[in-house]
Amino acid sequence: MAASEPIVLYGTKDHVTRITLNRPKVHNALSAELVEELILNLRRAKDDPDTRVVVLTGAGEDAFSIGGDLAGRATATEDVFGLHDAESHYTQLFGILAELGKPVIARVDGFCLSTGLGLALGCDLIVASNDSEFGTPEVKRGLMPMRVMAVLIRNCGRKKAMEMILTGERIPALEAERLGLINYAVPGEDLDTKIDKLAAPLTAASPAALRLGRDAFYHMADLEFENALSYLGALWTLNLSMEDAREGIAAFQEKRPPQWKGR
Repeated sequence: MAASEPIVLYGTKDHVTRITLNRPKVHNALSAELVEELILNLRRAKDDPDTRVVVLTGAGEDAFSIGGDLAGRATATEDVFGLHDAESHYTQLFGILAELGKPVIARVDGFCLSTGLGLALGCDLIVASNDSEFGTPEVKRGLMPMRVMAVLIRNCGRKKAMEMILTGERIPALEAERLGLINYAVPGEDLDTKIDKLAAPLTAASPAALRLGRDAFYHMADLEFENALSYLGALWTLNLSMEDAREGIAAFQEKRPPQWKGR
């Protein structure tokens, strides 16, 4: 990577914005600077009306991300409160992903470990090459994947999540697909084709409906069943009142493509 190249790349084509972690020489390790830039670029995508889908990936063919940049952390433990504050950007990162309001697809090619795994799991969908590996190896360094637990337990069975946390062993992509940890494992040469195929119906859908449904999905997941039904019932009424819903129904009846307004 040239010295002048940004550590996060951003580009939009056909309503799909690709955001790339651009530190391939260190396997896209998540330094504080990279995380801050990533947050800024995610907010940019959130506010851009031309962006309907975000694809998050890592530069190179070795790693999506190996997780947090451990350089300097071994000597950074004297000021515990200062260290805690310095790590808060990871919480902000997971928060902006949850609140983005647009579908996010993680494109994984290579290692996806530690906070890098948490970042991928924070996305709505994950497509990985068959050669990719997933894991939380923190325990092998005397650490625990504290923040990653919050997204891991919401994307994986409790027993398998605990096994990953306690052993630090990696899971190959095909097993991750079988476990439901990722959506698809495909040959490396088919990775971008699969991403494009997955993104196509998302870019064609109503942005307003996607935003409402995505937000509802994550909010209701932590509600008790009766409360979830009540919450979703209220949102269904809201959904029916949206301009895009009326347009979608009219387009269906008139046998024509819908013209979304995003509201």
